[in-house]
Amino acid sequence: MELLLSKVDLPPAVEAALKAAPSITVPRTRAELYELSLGPDGADTFDVTYQVPDNGVVTEATVVRCKNGIAVNYPEDYIRRRDPNCMRIADDRPTDKPRFKDVHGYDFASVKQETLDWLATQDLIVVPFKAGGLTYGSLSLAIVPANTAFFATALVDLQGWVSIEDVEPFSPRSIMYAAPPFRHTHFDGKQIVVHDRTETLHEIFAYNLYPGPSAKKGVFSALLDIGEQEGWLTAHASSVRVTTPYDNETVIMHEGASGGGKSEMCQDIRRQPDGRILLGTNVVSNEPYFINLGESSQLAPVTDDMTLCHISLQTGNGKLTVADAEDGWFVRVDNMKTYGEDPNFERAVIHPDEPLVFFNISGLPGATCLPWEHEPDSNGKPCPNPRVVIPRRMIHDVVSEPTEIDVRTFGARMPACTRDNPTYGIMGMMHIVPPALAWLWRLIAPRGDKNPSIGESAEQTDKLAHGGLVSEGVGSYWPFSTGTKVAAANLLLKQLMDADRTRYVLTPNQHIGAYKVGFTAEWLTREYLARRGGGKIRQEQLTPARCALFGYALKEVKIDGQLIRPTFLQPENQSQVGFEAYDAGAKILTDFFKAELAQFLTDDLDPLGRAIIEVCMKDGSLEDYEALTSTYL
Repeated sequence: MELLLSKVDLPPAVEAALKAAPSITVPRTRAELYELSLGPDGADTFDVTYQVPDNGVVTEATVVRCKNGIAVNYPEDYIRRRDPNCMRIADDRPTDKPRFKDVHGYDFASVKQETLDWLATQDLIVVPFKAGGLTYGSLSLAIVPANTAFFATALVDLQGWVSIEDVEPFSPRSIMYAAPPFRHTHFDGKQIVVHDRTETLHEIFAYNLYPGPSAKKGVFSALLDIGEQEGWLTAHASSVRVTTPYDNETVIMHEGASGGGKSEMCQDIRRQPDGRILLGTNVVSNEPYFINLGESSQLAPVTDDMTLCHISLQTGNGKLTVADAEDGWFVRVDNMKTYGEDPNFERAVIHPDEPLVFFNISGLPGATCLPWEHEPDSNGKPCPNPRVVIPRRMIHDVVSEPTEIDVRTFGARMPACTRDNPTYGIMGMMHIVPPALAWLWRLIAPRGDKNPSIGESAEQTDKLAHGGLVSEGVGSYWPFSTGTKVAAANLLLKQLMDADRTRYVLTPNQHIGAYKVGFTAEWLTREYLARRGGGKIRQEQLTPARCALFGYALKEVKIDGQLIRPTFLQPENQSQVGFEAYDAGAKILTDFFKAELAQFLTDDLDPLGRAIIEVCMKDGSLEDYEALTSTYL
């Protein structure tokens, strides 16, 4: 305690709570913290329980010691994935998110004090960490009950372990608190994460123990808050260095709403047993379309989900420079069904350098926790959100230095589109867009259905089930932002305009017109752009897309000497689609953009942003968008 208080400048109420607590443990090593995850006796199984008034003893999570780590599981299906409506704002700073008082009818101040009073009655673990990664992150602090050590372990694995003995005295830039029973006593069992912000401190109150909305995205919220104050942002993106068989290197940064293919951008192309690549299967005729690719490019992941675009990294040379905002990755393994699907990753998590933390994956004491053995939900089906927290140093060929981005791709889930069932699933395999359109797509961030990471509201579920569209908001990081949409939009526009040597590309997943493609279109787009030497494409190789929101379509795509069927590039020419169905889909998409963009037309919007949105509102042409922002092809 004395060492902690000598090193950390805490708010008086927080310091008082710590001094009153029965015991405080400040782990000196990650190994010590990990051992605490199995409880004070270091058992092979440990139940995280709390006495809740009127509910008796409630089990929030179970922890099992496996050979390669701990398997954490939750009794309730609801807690196994992030609730998209869990955020509340406690302060009076600018925000477009629900304020605690408006939702619950009273000020958060009373609950905040109750939370600190409750923590003061608990044995506690206090750990410093770096929010935003070890190199560029801000020193922060987590204060959690001792029986939730697994939560603290996951947090420091994601953000970056810091020993209290190694730091100079500091004032935390953010503090995270965990008080699990409050979801029962105050919030009807719901996941609630409350953000209380000042200019110098961002406090995060987590009232549940699934790390998605707090240890993961809650810290993302703090980074976005800090960046908005300082003029930079943390992108919701993955990035990868692609080295072709001819040793050309291209760095691609991939953005998009949940399910938009961020994790998949860092994955190898999936092949058939005979080595061929299934680009797509026609949903009407069931006809498969294969291509051959003799040798794939080598992939070196740079970032997985939170991509730091810190102002200190930028050189002013027209390319965005990024670094990883995390020290570990929260990897979803729902697409792993059997042994051998991703050998490098399987080797890393089955035989790790140090024991890992697994979520929603079955575990038996003393056995190896396997990433494809997903814990069943109450309906008997495997949980769709199994996760592994893995330090990035264990990732094969990971890039650790700041890296310049050559191409920014944006992914969108597309439904099948046919003559009999027209939908907005009309995006070609790859579209080149000017910065103005790249910005619009990032403002809207359309989200498709079957997203495994989060639950949907009843309204969203109904829209998606009936072929509708749902917006994830600015940059697709909007769900985690505590600020205002217009401020985020302005910052994103400035970022795009400053990086005037970056190319912008759209690529779909799931469907292209009448073809089911999964993520193969994204993988082949990555391969093509890298083999073009950083995505260099001559103007004569492009043609304006039939829908202006898609920018340019390519006339021809040749990979490793093999032409891609042209109807994958311009789906309106597919026999099962045609112009009429395509135009119907284009209208669905355009009407959705107009409806979502109207909210940004305020006095605070950048004048250039207003001009871009007005082009969309007036059904402007591709040339109109290009006239507003330069195009780098």
